[in-house]
Amino acid sequence: MDIELRKIDNNNRAECERLSVSSGQEQYIASNTKSLAAAGKSPGIARPFAVYADGRMVGFAMFAFDENNDDPEDRYWLWRFMIDEREQGKGYGRAALTEIIGYFRKHGADSITLSTKEPNVRALDLYHRFGFPETGQMNDDEIVLKLYL
Repeated sequence: MDIELRKIDNNNRAECERLSVSSGQEQYIASNTKSLAAAGKSPGIARPFAVYADGRMVGFAMFAFDENNDDPEDRYWLWRFMIDEREQGKGYGRAALTEIIGYFRKHGADSITLSTKEPNVRALDLYHRFGFPETGQMNDDEIVLKLYL
């Protein structure tokens, strides 16, 4: 399986916006359309990517790289991560998260922070398997996890 992160641009934006999670998962993550709108409000910080598997778009991820943040513990975030409902259960989430962690390392991040809602057990299980411990902090109603690289 060949996983690749490609920047969102005019050529792949509409396809990315058509990706969606299952109806039971919608409570855990904003739509890709909303995420891309939020990215537009944080230029230079938000980094939106489409996740491709063997040349097909299967998911979406958005990172925050805020090297100018005064708090070094709050500079690098995995803001969004989703695999399309039709592509779940095929190993793309695990493979994409490996690629995402590699991206953070390659671009100088010393940690990755993320948050998710406690009932999102599938996501929490994935993050725990990759070594993301819970910090004990909350981001609104979401559990914060942080992986030191």
